[in-house]
Amino acid sequence: MTIRFENVGIAVRDLDEAISFFTALGLTLVGRDEVSGDWADTAVGLDGNHARIAMLQTPEGDGRIELFEYVHPDAIETDPTLPNEIGMHRVAFSVDDLDQALAIAAQHGCHPLRGVAEYQGVYRLTYLRGPSGILVMLAEDLTRTREAS
Repeated sequence: MTIRFENVGIAVRDLDEAISFFTALGLTLVGRDEVSGDWADTAVGLDGNHARIAMLQTPEGDGRIELFEYVHPDAIETDPTLPNEIGMHRVAFSVDDLDQALAIAAQHGCHPLRGVAEYQGVYRLTYLRGPSGILVMLAEDLTRTREAS
């Protein structure tokens, strides 16, 4: 059997807002659609499943996220995930310029939870809350930055 990573799915409150945030960070919108019907009910396990979806990918095409906004059934609001909660946790991206990525995130009202940390001279990284409270990790590989200099 062969297995290959496909994508991470994230339910959002406002699909357009989430697309705007992630494309501003550099992801590419691959496509949008609305899904519903018996096949969607069966696949997802919800009766009357109807959602607006968007697929985004990294510039190299090796990472994808699927964003979805429920039309039916109503989306259920929950408290934002905490960094130490069990379950689906966060989405992480490598960036070549963390300061630039944070400036872009700030334009969308998204700021680090606490600040920017440096890990053993290898990474500068932070967690922030993206649209709909999504935890997003941004990390700059300092070894690549030094190699490029």
